[in-house]
Amino acid sequence: MNEEQMKKRTKKFAKQIIKLCRQLPNSREGRLIGNQLFRSGTSVAANYRSACRARSKADFISKLAIVEEEADESLFWLEIITEMEVFNAPFMDSLMTENDEIIAILVSSIKTSRRNR
Repeated sequence: MNEEQMKKRTKKFAKQIIKLCRQLPNSREGRLIGNQLFRSGTSVAANYRSACRARSKADFISKLAIVEEEADESLFWLEIITEMEVFNAPFMDSLMTENDEIIAILVSSIKTSRRNR
């Protein structure tokens, strides 16, 4: 996957997160979890774009690690929503799968970048 494809993929993921957050219940837990998920899920795309503008290989690796952390946090909140039955939607499984795949791509990219440094 090239840089532009990954930018599009992470942006699409951010949009799906926004749509999910709009549907969460207007309860205390729904708002709190939604705020956390909104921040981490949208920052995956924003921080990936930032990584693409890195000034050095070390800067790229550092920024990519932040993207990985945000993606992992997003997965955590998706798991909480599912396990605590805060919200049930047929697209939750596919969103979690996409999140897993993004994390796998990021981990692989970080390893490759470290090896090629």
